[in-house]
Amino acid sequence: MNEPKIACRNLWKLYGADPEGFLRRHGGKPAIEAIRAEGYIPAVRDVSFDVMPGEILVVMGLSGSGKSTLLRCLSRLIEPTAGEVMFEGRNMLAATESELIELRRHKMGMVFQNFALLPHRTVLDNVAFPLQVRGTSRQERESRAREVIELVGLKGREAYYPRELSGGQQQRVGIARSLAVGPELWFLDEPFSALDPLIRKEMQDEFLRLQKVLNKTIVFITHDFDEAIRVADRIAIMRDGAVEQLGTAEELVTRPATPYVAKFTQNIPRDRLLSVRSAMVPAAPRKAAKNAICVDDLLASVARQVVTSESPVDVVDGEGMLVGTLDRAAYIDTLYEQEPTR
Repeated sequence: MNEPKIACRNLWKLYGADPEGFLRRHGGKPAIEAIRAEGYIPAVRDVSFDVMPGEILVVMGLSGSGKSTLLRCLSRLIEPTAGEVMFEGRNMLAATESELIELRRHKMGMVFQNFALLPHRTVLDNVAFPLQVRGTSRQERESRAREVIELVGLKGREAYYPRELSGGQQQRVGIARSLAVGPELWFLDEPFSALDPLIRKEMQDEFLRLQKVLNKTIVFITHDFDEAIRVADRIAIMRDGAVEQLGTAEELVTRPATPYVAKFTQNIPRDRLLSVRSAMVPAAPRKAAKNAICVDDLLASVARQVVTSESPVDVVDGEGMLVGTLDRAAYIDTLYEQEPTR
C-alpha cells in the first residue's frame, strides 16, 4: 500500500498571546467558543488528512477560512502551534532551518497568486533562478530552464522580460520556475485567480496537461468550486480553520456532512458533476438493452435519453454488464433536491 506523500495530524495554528499555553489548558482540543472567548484567532484548527502520491488535493473555503495558512503550515513557511506534518515519513516540524531550505530547494515547488517574477531578468533567467540559488552550473540550469519553458508552452520567449508578457504567460513563467527544481510536492495557492476567465480556463487546461505528464503530488488552494471540480481528485472544505468535510466533489454534493457543506455546494450544476452512478437504482443481472447508458456518464450527457424515455433506461459498466437502471423521476430528484434547511 502506498504511503502518503504528505500527511498532517491534529494541526493547529492559533494567533494570540499564548497559543501553546491555551491549547495545553484545554487538553489540546479547545472548542471554537472557548477560542473566541479568550481572544484567539483560529487560523488552522485540528486538521488531519493524507495526500497520496500523484493526488491533487484541493483545499477551499471562503476568505478567512484558513486555507492559505494551512498550506503555509504544511510547508513551514508559517510555524504551526501544534500537531504534526509528515513529508515522505519525515517530521517536517523537527527539521532544522537548513534542512527546510534543502527540502524547499530540491523537493518542493510553490506557485502563488502573485507571480513575483524578477522584472530585470528574462524568462530564461527567471526560470533558472532557483537552480542558480541551488548552485547549479550556468550551462546545466539554462538547459533545464529551456526544458520546462517548452513544457509550459513558452518556447521562443526565453529572452522576453516579464513586462513583455501577458498575465497568463507570466503565470506560466511562475509555474515553469517552480518546476525547474523537479519538485515531488507542489503547493499552489490560488495560482489562477488573478487571471481573466478565458485565460484562467486555458491555464487550468495547461495545468491538467502538465499533471498528466508529470504526475506530481499537489495541494491546490482555491475559492472557486468550478475550478476545484475541474482539477481535484479530492476536495477539503474549510470553515473557521477546520476541515468541515473531505471527499470527492460528487461526495460533497450528494452526501454533505454538515449544513455548511450543503449550503456551500448547493448552487453547483449537478448535471455536469454527477455521474449516472449517483442517480441509478441497482438491477439484478440480465441482458442489457441496446440503448443502455454507461454508469460513468455525466447526467448532462444522458439527459435527453432519460427524460424522454417512458421506461427506465438500462445502465451498464465499462464491460457492458448491467448494473442498474435510471428513470425520469430518479434523474430529476437527483438534480433538484430540496435546499438544506436553515
